[in-house]
Amino acid sequence: MRRVLPHPVLTLSLTIFWLILQQDVSLGQVLLGAAVGLFAGIATSNLGLERPILRKPWVVVSLVFVVLVDVIRSNFAVAWIVATQGTAPKSAGFLRVPLKLRDQTYLAFLAIILTATPGTVWLEFDEDSGELLLHVLDLVDRESWIDTITNRYERRLLEISQ
Repeated sequence: MRRVLPHPVLTLSLTIFWLILQQDVSLGQVLLGAAVGLFAGIATSNLGLERPILRKPWVVVSLVFVVLVDVIRSNFAVAWIVATQGTAPKSAGFLRVPLKLRDQTYLAFLAIILTATPGTVWLEFDEDSGELLLHVLDLVDRESWIDTITNRYERRLLEISQ
């Protein structure tokens, strides 16, 4: 069964996302969405990645809520910066963030969170030093950004992974 449906949650999620994007729940769209989900699941299984083990689902729910709130707040903040300072604000800069997280799967989740949040872009992770290089659109207080990343996101990801 794992050969045909290696990642059932991914397949189901992609099928649902497909239907949402198409705004149609006809049989054809369901079949097409399922085909996309199956293909993505099989392609993902060929990468040889380890499956994350969900030990604390309530922390996942907490993290999702925190990320959604931060994405909404960041959208307004970026809109304000662009409206008041233009597309090249003087406060933009690069930031190095020391991380304790080393698991590649959870580092990928952190990369998705940071890149999905408007105003931040994950640039590089140095495995030797454990430092993340991040570009921030509004880099006024470096310590505040480091605290936000390590305490709001990394702490929860570490808790989920243990």
